Amino acid sequence: MFQFRDETIARKIHEELKKKKLDLKIMHVCGTHQDTLVKHGLDKIFFDIGIDVREGPGCPVCVTTIREIEEVKAIAEKAIIALYGDMLRSPGKNGSLADEKAKGKDIRVVYSIEDVLKIAEKNSKPVVFFGVGFETTAPSTAHIIKKMPPNFYVYSSHRFTPPAVIGIAEMGKVELDGIILPGHVSTIIGSKPWEIISQKYGIPQIIAGFEPLDMLIAVYMIVRQIENGEAKVEIEYSRVVKPEGNEKAKALMNEVFYPSDIEWRGFPVLKKSGMEIKEEYEELNAKKVFEDLIEPVSHQKFEEPAGCRCSEVIRGEIHSWECPLFGKACTPSTPIGPCMVSSEGACAIEYKYGHGKTY
Repeated sequence: MFQFRDETIARKIHEELKKKKLDLKIMHVCGTHQDTLVKHGLDKIFFDIGIDVREGPGCPVCVTTIREIEEVKAIAEKAIIALYGDMLRSPGKNGSLADEKAKGKDIRVVYSIEDVLKIAEKNSKPVVFFGVGFETTAPSTAHIIKKMPPNFYVYSSHRFTPPAVIGIAEMGKVELDGIILPGHVSTIIGSKPWEIISQKYGIPQIIAGFEPLDMLIAVYMIVRQIENGEAKVEIEYSRVVKPEGNEKAKALMNEVFYPSDIEWRGFPVLKKSGMEIKEEYEELNAKKVFEDLIEPVSHQKFEEPAGCRCSEVIRGEIHSWECPLFGKACTPSTPIGPCMVSSEGACAIEYKYGHGKTY
């Protein structure tokens, strides 16, 4: 059953959980956790002992809206677009940025924001970085913005993670018994921003690492809180995450970005969940600099593709295989929704490792 390190400890935890006759629904908020869960068969192991663990809004590409993709496509008329690989194929209204690249637009995949600076140094044309990601990647974007490099602009789609988890709790469509919090994000923000969720909604939360044993321990810690009548934030990933987080990285984000109200795919507008570039750096803000190109797009209404249930997958309301398009019309080579595009998307991970299994 277990084919990873620390097998003996894993078996003991599994045996303890199995004795308890559980019926729990747990959400995690990280694509890397989903990869660990499905790759190592933990999803089935948990399901067989009465624990349904599913992914929430933990994939940055998945929650980026069609509107944002269309606005960046509009900017590509006059600028070089640089982005991380997963965003290239995420579907917009009529095709992806990969389709725009095929039509001749200068759109380039980069592996770090430093790569974007090198592109800007070698070109006279404006270079726009499509900044997608949560608190994990935002500090590096902020660091470069502070340098105020010439010929370089940022379209910020960076987002704060806690407001999305709060949004799920407020919607009340998924009755959660516990939440496994993202280790990477929490390395930056620490544990304190999550505390309001446990306090207000009575949900146990565990910040977990990414090894299979980390997830087993995290689930066990949630069960222990439930049995003790507790609802608090605990750090399982203590080898990396501190309660205060990374003060230097947080200071960088706070200096460059301010919290703005922004729509997420699968959600209405979430208050103070977006990272918008502050006024003192607005000369690098692509939304301001290329406002004339964006303006016609920003007033349009965008609908999700017919039959696509990505929004429900992102909110943790359904599993990937419950979407009628999964593995049929929607595959990694023919993605209809972003959950099948990103390496952190629940559908792409399920397709890669799970082969559409149901339990």
